[in-house]
Amino acid sequence: MPHLDLSSCVEPHRRRWLLGTALAVLIACLSLTTGGAFAASSKHRLPRSTIVAAQQALGVAADGIIGPKTRRAIRRFQRRHGLRVTGRLNPRTLAALGVTSSASADTVAPGDVQAELEKIAQCESGGDPTAVSPDGTYRGKYQFTRATWRRLGGTGDPAAAPEWEQDKLAAKLLAADGTAPWPNCA
Repeated sequence: MPHLDLSSCVEPHRRRWLLGTALAVLIACLSLTTGGAFAASSKHRLPRSTIVAAQQALGVAADGIIGPKTRRAIRRFQRRHGLRVTGRLNPRTLAALGVTSSASADTVAPGDVQAELEKIAQCESGGDPTAVSPDGTYRGKYQFTRATWRRLGGTGDPAAAPEWEQDKLAAKLLAADGTAPWPNCA
């Protein structure tokens, strides 16, 4: 197969523009498919609990991921409140939403995980791994919803799972979201 040389049919500055445009489109596509994670720098990443709190304040699905719907809601909010419209949860936007971005308020030091889990379990269910809330929504020692249980990798009914599995998945949730999932008990 012969080699195709674009230099004869496209001027050098046009080739650079085409390459730059193609690269920008690729980055934008990757960013959209990863919920914005590709474009986000890890040093500016917000704690998941902060994102969830902001999504709740914005009235969008609180999944902890800043996707296209959340960005649109942020831009609307910023416009309405006279903020610079960026579509990002910057400090001024968070302050206007009444959300603090400090991770220290809802994270737990590694040595305190077991003590924190015991405190949460006592508050949520009295430490009973088979506990079920009166309406059936919250289940098990840590009162998981079925959706949260599945998201963490659990199968079946949390209240029927072995206590060690409930402890393991609660520790996973605590590591990911801090104490935010248990606002009344943390």
